[in-house]
Amino acid sequence: MHIVLIEPQIPPNTGNIARLCAVTGCELHLVEPLGFSTDDKHLKRAGLDYWHFLKIHFHKNFAEVLQEYPENIYHYLSTKAPNTYTDVSYGKNDMLVFGREDAGIPETILKGNLSSCVRIPMIDEARSLNLSNSVSIVVYEALRQQNFIGLKKTNDYLEKN
Repeated sequence: MHIVLIEPQIPPNTGNIARLCAVTGCELHLVEPLGFSTDDKHLKRAGLDYWHFLKIHFHKNFAEVLQEYPENIYHYLSTKAPNTYTDVSYGKNDMLVFGREDAGIPETILKGNLSSCVRIPMIDEARSLNLSNSVSIVVYEALRQQNFIGLKKTNDYLEKN
């Protein structure tokens, strides 16, 4: 599975998402311009010692992502989407696309892909969830649908002790 962040602005959010990708085997795609340096200490701290597990890609713009992955299925996460994230059947090579923390995915992308836009339900008065929380919610739903293939599902620690 692929996580695409369009122009992320907050280093700890991206660091948390990088860690999530590392422990779940998802690939992370960062679309420029970034609101921080990838050497940022907050970004690195959030990922702790998992950076060597991470497969990360950098893209100059979102069009480059589409060009490099034309056969993949894209899901665009937005508070403006008509369907919920649980209405979707996810595949192992799907692209989960998230926008900037302060602006979301550009309207031009959303309007051109309305049937592929999904949201996380919340109360009407709320603007949005934290980006790293949103990514976690959707990634684990997608992985659950795939029966967590490739991930350790049990821990025999209690049985051994």
